[in-house]
Amino acid sequence: MRAQKDNHPIIMFDGICNLCNHWIQFVIKRDPNGIFKFLPLQSELARSIMASHNLTNKELDSIILIDKDQIYTESTAILHILNKLKGPMKCLIPLWMIPKLIRDKGYRFIAKNRYTWFGKKSACMIPTQDIKNRFIE
Repeated sequence: MRAQKDNHPIIMFDGICNLCNHWIQFVIKRDPNGIFKFLPLQSELARSIMASHNLTNKELDSIILIDKDQIYTESTAILHILNKLKGPMKCLIPLWMIPKLIRDKGYRFIAKNRYTWFGKKSACMIPTQDIKNRFIE
């Protein structure tokens, strides 16, 4: 199964996490050309993609980016996404200089506490009509 629809990078995210949903809204606002597509990790298609790439349930704590058949998780996924966005996001490129081990440790700390700090929804977000076509499922 080809994971990418129309060769767009896919951002897979925790659909019930408030922080993750705010992140997706942040990306949408800075992606005027609509290069990214979005897929909640709770969907059947996301589970199928994860299984086909040997990803485990622990990745539910991570944003997952699939771009040109490459898979990026945690802080590396975030940095790849930021790199493709318009506007002042490019000023964050020096974060690549921080070793991955340290970046991911910070990412995991936030991921572990995201429901406590930001809350969660009882169901995945329902996109507005104007951005609905950017969501795969």
